[in-house]
Amino acid sequence: MVWRLKDLKKPTGGRRRPYRKKRKRERGRHPIETLIGERQVVVKRRVRGGGIKLGLKSAVYANVADPETKEVRKVKVLSVKSNPASVDYSRRGVITKGALIETEAGPARVTSRPGQDGVINAIKVSS
Repeated sequence: MVWRLKDLKKPTGGRRRPYRKKRKRERGRHPIETLIGERQVVVKRRVRGGGIKLGLKSAVYANVADPETKEVRKVKVLSVKSNPASVDYSRRGVITKGALIETEAGPARVTSRPGQDGVINAIKVSS
């Protein structure tokens, strides 16, 4: 479990003593890292305020918009070319916003946040 708490060390290196217990609102989560898989896997998560966030765990398809023809097509994702968010994400093939993916329609840049939106939306880019 991840906790979003104030650090227990002061800038001087001294110990900061907690004055109360942890609260439920201070809990955090690890991010859902979207990978290319054999089937779409969407995870539902309850968030603060009672809302729901959809996290895409594995993806097969992406909605790719072509800026020249102004049409959007649902196409298969073939691979992750690069991910500027992290060199490690590029190596592991994790899809995040800004990632460059190879699709059946050609290369595309991801515009949605798959870990929070539950879908991959992308814009076709010239190769």
